[in-house]
Amino acid sequence: MTKPIADDERQPGWPGSDEAWLKEILRAPVYDVAQRSPLDPAPRLSSRLGNAVWLKREDLQPIFSFKIRGAYVKLASLSAQERERGVIAVSAGNHAQGVALGARQLGIDAVIVMPVTTPAIKISAVQALGARIELSGDGYSDAVARGEQIAREEGRVMVHPFDDPATIAGQGTVALEMLAQHRGKIDAVFIPVGGGGLCAGMAAYIKALDPAIQVIAVEPEDAACLKAALEVGHPVPLAQVGLFVDGCAVRQIGDVTFDVLKSRVDAVVTVSVDRTCAAIRDVFEETRTVVEPAGALALAGMKIWIEQTGARDRDLIAVVSGANMNFDRLGHITERAEIGQSAEALFGVTIPEEKGSFLRFCGALGKRAITEFNYRHRDDAQAQIFVGIQLTGGSAERSALRAELSAAGYGVEDYTENEVARLHVRHMVGGNAGLGAERLFRFEFPERPGALLDFLQTLGTKWDITLFHYRNRAAAYGRVLAGFGIAPGQQAALLADLRRLGFWYTEESDNPALRQFLG
Repeated sequence: MTKPIADDERQPGWPGSDEAWLKEILRAPVYDVAQRSPLDPAPRLSSRLGNAVWLKREDLQPIFSFKIRGAYVKLASLSAQERERGVIAVSAGNHAQGVALGARQLGIDAVIVMPVTTPAIKISAVQALGARIELSGDGYSDAVARGEQIAREEGRVMVHPFDDPATIAGQGTVALEMLAQHRGKIDAVFIPVGGGGLCAGMAAYIKALDPAIQVIAVEPEDAACLKAALEVGHPVPLAQVGLFVDGCAVRQIGDVTFDVLKSRVDAVVTVSVDRTCAAIRDVFEETRTVVEPAGALALAGMKIWIEQTGARDRDLIAVVSGANMNFDRLGHITERAEIGQSAEALFGVTIPEEKGSFLRFCGALGKRAITEFNYRHRDDAQAQIFVGIQLTGGSAERSALRAELSAAGYGVEDYTENEVARLHVRHMVGGNAGLGAERLFRFEFPERPGALLDFLQTLGTKWDITLFHYRNRAAAYGRVLAGFGIAPGQQAALLADLRRLGFWYTEESDNPALRQFLG
């Protein structure tokens, strides 16, 4: 094992001078537990973005995150007496796993305090590494208070997740590898920022060796603590922090990390949830790996930076920082990725309430794929439709489509970027239509071009459709819930048309959930 630099060996300027940081990073003993992660070319992204894109794959570390580097270097720097006292860390995620693995490797007793809201998958991962876990508080701040209490009562050494020189040096080894792996000139490196440990370590190393390389810090829009600190000249707490990018959900940048970053970061890019989800999809399509939101943040920032600067033919590197993703988040991410990539438009459209109006509206959409179609009868004059449409031409196509529909005489509202519409309205189109002769049916049909049009051509011109809900998210089968207003004596004719349609169906008129909420 490489011996870390002791306090009395450090340069007088520590932790400020480039030379001190360089020596500490070069001697950081990360490879006792970490791997040299690959720097992979991203040919699909490069072609699409007009630049040579590279991905530094820290998601391939033993704990699927770069955090193992800094945690281990901090633990390795402890004296024999400090190791005997044991360590404590507060974390709901990757830092906890890094400390647990490093402590097991070095034979140090470790306690990890995690909020009670921590997902079970992360708790079990830390337990499997042998650390003692204590659950305390509903959030990180409450857990910190408990961690500090245990540290005082048991005399344990606190292992901070980012604001410690040894931890920062360990994270800086990502840059050490990256510069050795890349052949030729690097124009810019994009690094995710939470508390700033990874960005500080990498920036210190990069600027010491090649100041011409731009260091671009990337933060979530709702957790931009570095941006806030740079604006006022010192670390400040954010009033509120979004939790979607949980690996970067930090209220205040570290004191040490800010001291490093304030003179070494060339720009800060902030990223929305939708753009982060789109970048998760980008990484998957490039690598077939599902990364966590923080793991895709740097790539999302790179895409925004390219849009803002018009950069072309540059060599750009994004750090893929981790892949500790909860499986139950994938549905939400898939849905939001469509918006983040400008691959889906959401419109509210007013059409005449008459037979055949659905079919005419679908004809106005041309051959575009429909991702969602929600309608409930409201009155006899107009129908309100909430429709999702797949795009291939991004926001320009969305604007053109809205103009086409307006020119065709439809009232159109664009709800693509309306948060309430995306999260709630699309799932709430419904209500009691007050139709006593309504029959409700559920359909499934192979998802192929034209299947929805076939459905409407067979039924929509003859029958009064009172409810229509269609939603398809890359499934093998399209699923439709439809209501029909029928006059006495027409039941047999409706059933005959349903059989002629050729799609699987079942009647749901007596379904208790539908009776309660849709009448």
